[in-house]
Formats: sequence, structure tokens, C-alpha cells
Amino acid sequence: MADRRSSAPSAAPVLPTLGGKRSSYRERVADALRAALIAGELRAGEVYSAPTLAARFGVSATPVREAMLDLAKEGLVDTVPNKGFRVTVVSERQLDEYTHIRSLVEIPTTVGLAATADPVSLDALRPAAREIVTAAAAGDLIAYVEADTRFHLGLLALAGNAHLVEVVGDLRKRSRLYGLNALSESGRLEASAEEHLELLDALLARDEAAVREVMTRHLGHVRGLWAAH
Repeated sequence: MADRRSSAPSAAPVLPTLGGKRSSYRERVADALRAALIAGELRAGEVYSAPTLAARFGVSATPVREAMLDLAKEGLVDTVPNKGFRVTVVSERQLDEYTHIRSLVEIPTTVGLAATADPVSLDALRPAAREIVTAAAAGDLIAYVEADTRFHLGLLALAGNAHLVEVVGDLRKRSRLYGLNALSESGRLEASAEEHLELLDALLARDEAAVREVMTRHLGHVRGLWAAH
């Protein structure tokens, strides 16, 4: 069993709350594990035991085991009897398909917000955008994923379609951010993080062409920079 850790484990937040929702303790543990998995700090194909993960996140083994069972239902991990949980491997074809669906949904929805979104609601997302930049600068990948998820799902929520937000949230979990560690180490993660502020500025300026350009470039990282590993 291989329980490898990131060379630079994130110290905070220990139990992030993805999507900005109020959660139970079990859900918060699942959020922390999911963020670590999405960020690549839990590696695809490797098996992790509940006690090892519990020690890593500073919680007891029981909520970790329960949370990992929740992640298994989402298809993010598989149960390995008497050993723990194996992080599922996502194929290149699957990544392409997930990214294609996201581009079909997120780009036009976000462009539409340039004409419909309330400026106050848009500006309320600026703290999350700044958190993304701060996390990128610090190399804190779990905090990056948590803030990035909160920003993008919060932005899409302004379109008023809860099912769309749920679908995109699921696609984000499944596609993950492969190569995030390498992007951080190369110093390119900060440039990607700054695009969230650029996107907000374009939305507030009601510049649909600029919004489309930023969103297309930003999603391109999923199968471009972030997928290069």
C-alpha cells in the first residue's frame, strides 16, 4: 500500500467547505479529502488507509472512513477490502469529454452573466478570487481548490439554475486538476489564478467578448497546462 504525501502538504484550511455551504462534520471531512484528491495531493491509482488519512488531516478515522465511502459513491475512489481506498484513474479520453461538456455549459452561461448579473453579486465574489491568488502564491493547493470551487460555482449560481451548478460541480470533481503541483512549482499557477479577477472585471464592464476570451483561456488550462503531467 502506497501512502505517499505531497512534498509540500497544505496546512490550511484543514477542513474546507466547498461551495460555501453549511455542512456537517462528515461533509467537511469529505470536502477536505475531495479537495486534496482534486488537487492531486492524493494520487490516482494509489491506496490510502483511513487511519493514515485521519492522521494527515488531524481527525479521527471514523469520519474519514465514512467520507471516503461518500467519495466512492461519486466514483472518485474505489474500496479496497482490508486496505483502504484507491483513488480512481481518469483516462485522457474522459478528461477530454469532461472538459468539452464544461466548455459547452460554462462558457455561454458565464458570457450571459455579463448582461444579467447584478454588479453587487459579482463584486461579492472578489474575496474568493483574491483567496485563489493568495493560495496560488503560497503554493497551498487545497486552499486553491476550495476557493476556486467556491468562486466558479458561486458565479454560475447567479444564472439561477441550481441543476446546472450541480452538474458542473460534479464534472469539476471528476476531471480534477491534474498537473496542479507542477504548475505551482513552475510559478505558472499565479497567472492562472489572476484570471479570476480578470474575469470579474470583464463581467462588471459588461464586455461579453472579453468574458468569452477569458473563460475560454481559463478552461483551456484544464486540458492544457493543468493536464501536462
